[in-house]
Amino acid sequence: MVTRRHFLATTATATAGLGLLAVHAGVFAQGAASAQAAPLQTRKIPSTGEPLPVIGAGTSGSFEVEAGSPQYQQLKQVLQVFFGHGARVIDTSPNYGTADAVLGQLLEEGGWRQNTFLATKIAADSLAAAQAQWAGSLQKLRTETVDLLQIHNLRDWKEQLPYARELKAQGKTRYVGVTHYTDSGLAELERILRNEKLDFIQIHYSVNSPNAARSVLPLAQDKGVAVLINRAFDDGRLFARVKDQALPAWATEAGIGSWAQLFLKFALSHPAVTTVIPATSRPERQLDQLKAGTGPQLSAEQQQRLIQQFA
Repeated sequence: MVTRRHFLATTATATAGLGLLAVHAGVFAQGAASAQAAPLQTRKIPSTGEPLPVIGAGTSGSFEVEAGSPQYQQLKQVLQVFFGHGARVIDTSPNYGTADAVLGQLLEEGGWRQNTFLATKIAADSLAAAQAQWAGSLQKLRTETVDLLQIHNLRDWKEQLPYARELKAQGKTRYVGVTHYTDSGLAELERILRNEKLDFIQIHYSVNSPNAARSVLPLAQDKGVAVLINRAFDDGRLFARVKDQALPAWATEAGIGSWAQLFLKFALSHPAVTTVIPATSRPERQLDQLKAGTGPQLSAEQQQRLIQQFA
C-alpha cells in the first residue's frame, strides 16, 4: 500500500504500460515526453463517433501564471508530458484569469495546437458581451476556431446557446455544450438535456459528490451527449482527506498507484463519461494522472465502497 505522497516522491517504475520518470528538484529527466507508454484509452463522442482520450486537462488555477515565469516553464513540461502520452483535450475559459493567453502562447511555442482538442466557454450576460468575449478568446488562444464551445455554468444559456450554435454553423466550433460545477445545477442540466440538442455537457462528479449519476449522467448517455468531468478531486480537498492514508488493498491489487489515479478511475468508471479534465501545474502529477487512463475500470462494488467511504 502506498500513499499519494509516497508514490509521487519515489523514483517511479513502469507500471500498467505507462512509464513514470524520475523527478529531481521538480524537473523531469531528459526524454520524459517521448517515454514509452501504453496508449490512453479513448471513448467516442456520441454525435460524431470521434474518439477522445479519457484523460484531459483543465486550466483553472494551474495556468493562471505569468508568461515566461518559472511556473510558465514548468507548464511547458506539463504539456510535453501531456501530449507525449497521447492526451489531447484541454478545457479553458475566459473567466480563468491569464489562462487563455498562457495556454495560447504555450500551444503556439510547442507546436501543439494541431494536436489539441481545444474546449473553451462563453460566460456573458448579453449577446454583445458574448461576441466581444468570443473575439477576445480567439485572440488570446491564438486560433481561428475551437473544437468545443460551452456555455459556462449555464450563464444566460437561453441566449448564449443559440449564439454558440450560430458559431458552429459558421465553422468556428465543431461542438457545442453547457457546463456546471455544483449540485445546484443538476436539475437545470437535466431539463436542458431533455429539451435541447447538445454535443457535450460538462459536470462535476467525484467520490464525495456522486449525485450526477442519479439522473444527469444516465440521461446524457441516453441522449447521446458526450460528458466532460470537472472537479474529480473536489478542487484538491479529497487529497487533504486522505493525507497519509494508504490506498485500499483492492486498489493496489488492481494496479492503481495513487489516490489521484483512484479518484480519476472512479469518474471514468461511469459509462456516460467521455473524458475527465483534472488540472495540474506539475509534470510529475501529470504523469501520475495519465496512468488512470489505462487498465480496467472500477467495478460497481468498488465504486460504491468509495462513495460510502467519502460520504
